[in-house]
Amino acid sequence: MNFAEYARHDATGLAELVASKQVAPAELLELALAQNARVHGKTNAICRLMEKEARAQLARSLSGPFAGVPFLIKDIAHDYAGIPTTMASRAFVDFVPKNHANLVRRCLDAGLVIFGKTNAPELGLRAVTDSRLYGRANNPWDLNRTPGGSSGGAAAAIAAGIVPMAAGNDGGGSIRIPASHCGLVGIKPSRGRVSLAPAWSEYWLGASCEGVISRSVRDTARALDFLQGAEPGDPFVITPPEIPYAQAIERPPGKLRIGYSVRSPIGTEVHAEAVTAVEKAAALLRGLGHEVEEAAPDIDGDVLAQRYQRLFLGFTAAIIAEAKAMGARSADFETLTRLAGALGKATPVATFLTSHLRWNDFARAFGKFHQSYDFLLTPTAAYPPILHGEGDLSAAQEKIFDLLERAGVLSLLARTGILEGVVKEIARKNLRFTPFTQLANLTGTPAMSLPLHWTVENLPLGVQFVGRFGAEGLLLQLARQLEEAQPWFDRLPDWVTQ
Repeated sequence: MNFAEYARHDATGLAELVASKQVAPAELLELALAQNARVHGKTNAICRLMEKEARAQLARSLSGPFAGVPFLIKDIAHDYAGIPTTMASRAFVDFVPKNHANLVRRCLDAGLVIFGKTNAPELGLRAVTDSRLYGRANNPWDLNRTPGGSSGGAAAAIAAGIVPMAAGNDGGGSIRIPASHCGLVGIKPSRGRVSLAPAWSEYWLGASCEGVISRSVRDTARALDFLQGAEPGDPFVITPPEIPYAQAIERPPGKLRIGYSVRSPIGTEVHAEAVTAVEKAAALLRGLGHEVEEAAPDIDGDVLAQRYQRLFLGFTAAIIAEAKAMGARSADFETLTRLAGALGKATPVATFLTSHLRWNDFARAFGKFHQSYDFLLTPTAAYPPILHGEGDLSAAQEKIFDLLERAGVLSLLARTGILEGVVKEIARKNLRFTPFTQLANLTGTPAMSLPLHWTVENLPLGVQFVGRFGAEGLLLQLARQLEEAQPWFDRLPDWVTQ
């Protein structure tokens, strides 16, 4: 098999070739490694190669639905026993887990050959992938632009043809945003669908979850089949699917009612291409017989953003404290991370807990919306993939915050509330690019980005479908129907396959 043949197959197709002995797993691994060597200088998608571990896998008998298929995990929360999980931060470079994360174990049990970890922003906190530890990852569709974050390295690796599918996690859009930016399928499952065991019971109070990014709906469905299910001690145990997702997607979804919105929940501008993406998707859905109309849940987007910000700040403070207990220094963290941590630490516990209690307001409002509509359709991101550095702190802001922190003044100012307005403005500035994804995280509902639109500049820009809690099966059925009506699998950047 040559690379052109490799790139023509999704993970399911490669697994079928291995099962029929038309190709050997070792041959697929060599193709993946060779493609990474060819594109790494451009994409910086993989931050750690695990070739030794992959070859050890090949020396054993492989079994499972994806036996022999090359695969990548993310360097955040995807613990692989004996391999550092750095969280893309200098603070965790020496952290070596003793146990596999549930996701990693289930991927190995499924026969996937894990040969590396993918790049991410520090602690997974941003929607761009540009950590100080590993450097920025570049979008294969335009190397001057971000692949998104925080699973940006995973998406870049897939769009660059290294693998057909990779693992990610999503605490505010971290699977869906990179999928949108790189022309891929990205699913955030319902809360509790995929266990975070054993290191975590709930990550970000249950807002974050595990999933995959891929090039095909059937890969996503089959991956969710082996990833789903609780582990002993999990705080959320969700009803399993009635039939495997791989079987469900072979059935039509039936006539659906879909509400759509192109208005930013926080009142910021939405790029014309994002509006076009949703309008085209709505027209496609109507052509398939679905009932589509403009509608959105009765939710105050500004309040939701504030609640999400409280979560973001509080858990940043907690992770920094944990790292310092392990010997890390403040200087090991990036300026924006230290700023977020200081604000989180200065937030009263009662304020943090009250903010969390109010998540129920969004869940109830969304539940009411789903009494009338099967899905909410929005842009995944409000803009096409942004240029590197767009939305970052200015050099002057970064210098000021760095000096304040080093002088020990930052925490004091945070406790007085003086910096609150500054950080809200920074958060709003960054969220203006991605205001549509956080709702599904706070409500725990499943959401999926599908690559149904490319801009006039040939940049991918996905649309998002958000469903009822536990409705991954119906979501995947709709995704498969749209994939068949408007195929996208063969769209890869020209330079990748040349």
